Amino acid sequence: MISFVGIISANRRDVEILKSFMDDVIYGLSDSAKAFILILLTDMFVGFHSPHGWEVILENVAKHFGVAESRDFNFLFIATFPVILDAVFKYWIFRYLNRSSPSAVATYKNMNE
Repeated sequence: MISFVGIISANRRDVEILKSFMDDVIYGLSDSAKAFILILLTDMFVGFHSPHGWEVILENVAKHFGVAESRDFNFLFIATFPVILDAVFKYWIFRYLNRSSPSAVATYKNMNE
């Protein structure tokens, strides 16, 4: 985690360029496309079918780094992280997206119901 923060702070200019590019791509989409992407991402990482997907991701990450797999850690992670991720998505939607594209938020609400 410390090395990640160090890399981000050392390459602040590159991060700003990447953020600008992502802003252009995301805000250049139609409101329906934005709502579709939000629903896709939230359902994929936070939806009802995601626990097995998270299990597969955690197992593969553990294998890749040569770390022994811990079923207790996996279950704890799966029980907490998607909830936190869902809260972050909702905060982002209603705090930032609502300000920049209110019609995308309205479309998201209608598509999600």
